[in-house]
Amino acid sequence: MTTTTATWLAELTDALGADSVLTDPDVTVGYARDQAMLAPAGTPAAVVFPRYTDDVVAVLRVAARHGLPVVPRGAGSGLAGASNAVDGGITVVMTRMDAVLEISPADRLAVVQPGVVNKQLRDAVAGAGLFYPPDPSSYDWCTIGGNLSTNSGGLCCVKYGVTTDYVLGLEVVLADGRVLRTGRRTVKGVAGYDLARLFVGSEGTLGIITEATLALRPAPKKPVTLAATFATTAQTGQVVERVVTTGLVPSLLEVMDNTCIRAVDDLLKADLDREARALLVAQSDAGGEAAAREVAALEELCREAGAEFVHSTDDPADGDLLLAARRMALPALEQLGSTLIDDVAVPRSRIAQFLDGCDAIAAARALTIGVVGHAGDGNMHPTICFDPTDDDQRVRAFAAFDDILELGLALGGTITGEHGVGVLKVDWLEREIGPVALDVHRSIKSALDPAGLLNPGTVFRSAARAATLGR
Repeated sequence: MTTTTATWLAELTDALGADSVLTDPDVTVGYARDQAMLAPAGTPAAVVFPRYTDDVVAVLRVAARHGLPVVPRGAGSGLAGASNAVDGGITVVMTRMDAVLEISPADRLAVVQPGVVNKQLRDAVAGAGLFYPPDPSSYDWCTIGGNLSTNSGGLCCVKYGVTTDYVLGLEVVLADGRVLRTGRRTVKGVAGYDLARLFVGSEGTLGIITEATLALRPAPKKPVTLAATFATTAQTGQVVERVVTTGLVPSLLEVMDNTCIRAVDDLLKADLDREARALLVAQSDAGGEAAAREVAALEELCREAGAEFVHSTDDPADGDLLLAARRMALPALEQLGSTLIDDVAVPRSRIAQFLDGCDAIAAARALTIGVVGHAGDGNMHPTICFDPTDDDQRVRAFAAFDDILELGLALGGTITGEHGVGVLKVDWLEREIGPVALDVHRSIKSALDPAGLLNPGTVFRSAARAATLGR
């Protein structure tokens, strides 16, 4: 250990306490990467666990003095490598900052620390008859801070929107240790730039979020759930289009392709239709007769499109079973091998073309690719299953990953709908947003983090680094 390293480690320990600073490589390796297991990751020199905003201030001041890279991290549920460690840097794990500081029914808001688990917040506000809508599939263990950093979505986005739609205000520690408070507690407010939303989706590259003021909604009514199977992707796409054009707004509209159906059925023994080309799962939480009417309209659309099977239920337990099948799609696909999970959003009118395109890519690359996604907003999650110890399969898997991104852009879509760019899609960002937008990104980064210490290499490369790579 060099004198310099010993110095900054001592400063961290003095500021946070010995039990909040880990340096044993056998322990810190557990914080080196998120769930994107094949994304590049370094080895942190230290992993720290702040409990208060002042602790985060201390960490960033130490990092600024010594020129150390800093990577913020939540529960590690991310799927793009956005919290993957940097060699020799400090990984700041926010999970000990896990307090729900305030719930205000009168203002329909909650104030929380970033380590609060998504489901924990949902449960906490439910007692006041309120609801925090964003619900990533990992909602029972992902944290609000991570959701904010990647602007997470979830199953109910079709009706309720994504994380940014619920952000009223943030407390953020900047790269130099200053504390920025931005946003408001009011329903409306247009004073100055919308800095709060600048940090939402910034993947830890502009500051570390230490507190969030979040809008809440009234608790939804008891849901009515529908499941329908189809023999073709065209039928499935027709239903999604008709949902949009007829003005229906279900609280959830999800799709699984045949590969996912079979994988989930193998795992759960759920007696799913293994021959179906696609399964749609929908819900209405409008309540009572309104929900029944909405689901009846959905049933009619499914039958008109030629659905082979349509079933609806107002029994919450039955509905939960159907949603469990959807939420288990990724764990089921993981039984088939290591996974590369893509996150492409396409116009809803192009969903059938996207599903067919993924089938063609799977055939061309001789790989298994299962597609599950949020049909209601066009956000698809193709998952490539392969053996990473087989060099040829590994090469084909990454080629298929790029093929899928190419397909998404060709259909008028985007390379990420909710997982973020992370380190997996850095090469694709400029292609989507163009050089002018990339230059604006770099200018904002330089203004807030001139030394480039916060999550370097995530979202985009610095101009200097890009130049050395010829990009």
